Amino acid sequence: MTAASEVARDRPGLRVGSTSEFSLFFRVIPGHAEELRKALDALMDSPGYRPGDYEMAIANIHEARFVMFDDDTRLLFATSFDGSWDAYMEDFASAGPLKLFDAIFRHTEGYNGLPDVAAVKSFILGAQETAGAYARNYPGTVKELRRAHRLRVAFEQVLDDPDAEAALSDPTLKPLLDEAADA
Repeated sequence: MTAASEVARDRPGLRVGSTSEFSLFFRVIPGHAEELRKALDALMDSPGYRPGDYEMAIANIHEARFVMFDDDTRLLFATSFDGSWDAYMEDFASAGPLKLFDAIFRHTEGYNGLPDVAAVKSFILGAQETAGAYARNYPGTVKELRRAHRLRVAFEQVLDDPDAEAALSDPTLKPLLDEAADA
């Protein structure tokens, strides 16, 4: 195992920097594929999960995806998140999306509800497989990336303001302006 990616010793999953990966595999209950698709559609129409909506209930998730495969008999849930597995489980169990996920997971074999953190952890551990490889193409936590995005938007507003020309000619801003020109 390289320094770039490491397995958490007490939990499955690979970690790169501050980010951990998470891959869960489930068997879909026979005859439940259509209802499961409806539940996934409902998730994608929920605040924080709509395409382009970046305010997910669990703020440390980089991305999350569900994939039905093997003729709709299997379901993959994969995500990456900042921090430890246990901290993610605590956030997941308390952040509010449990109703949405209950509507999805009830269509998988072995699901008995998620009444508390212990049940969430047990259910997840029963389905989780550590990735054979995991890489990231960018550094930073979700919080850092959101801040960088806000700074970029604010900086672009300054660049677009004709009254900012004098201030932007200050030589101390040259590295920042060079970087902005490279984008």
